[in-house]
Amino acid sequence: MTRRVHIIDDEETFRVAIGRLLRAHGYDTAEYPSAERFLEQVSGRTNGCILLDVAMPGLSGPELQARLSAASIHLPIVFLTGHGDVPTSVRAIKAGAEDFLVKPIAGTELIEIIEKALARHDKQHAHLEWIDDARAMLATLTPREREVFDQVVRGKLNKQTAHLLGITERTIKAHRQRIFDKLKAHTVAELVSLAERLGILGTEGAER
Repeated sequence: MTRRVHIIDDEETFRVAIGRLLRAHGYDTAEYPSAERFLEQVSGRTNGCILLDVAMPGLSGPELQARLSAASIHLPIVFLTGHGDVPTSVRAIKAGAEDFLVKPIAGTELIEIIEKALARHDKQHAHLEWIDDARAMLATLTPREREVFDQVVRGKLNKQTAHLLGITERTIKAHRQRIFDKLKAHTVAELVSLAERLGILGTEGAER
């Protein structure tokens, strides 16, 4: 599991104390005095979760959350603040925050919440890696193989696909075998599952 926590808070004493607590529990920490400082270093390859203050000089916590979302950087965020209020917490959660906590908080509770946030991050990261790998495999299909694939995952029989594409059933069977090989699948059900997870099925414009 990823063990990195990004602590973003303008209070140095808080950053130091929380960093010490997390490292004592085996976490790798990075500390930032402002949201702007974090933005200077974050990228799409950054992993871990963010422990984020709400009210800071310059860019606020919720504003940083919005910036990251707009940049498609989806790190789990746990807000931990001494300036919490219901409207702010509701907006943060609706925008995808993992949790919204008010200082002070027991160390055991904070560790538990961070553990859940990191577990979710790892699950999401694994899913995105699978998507990238599946798209890369799909891109190895020739245009004709992709046409056959689109028909197979929609339940078309070889005879139907051959008639639709104007080629022989024997050729369709050959294409199907290459599709199974390239996509590392053994059954039609696996191909259908792949198509569903990539969002190909249920849309008129299949990814090409």
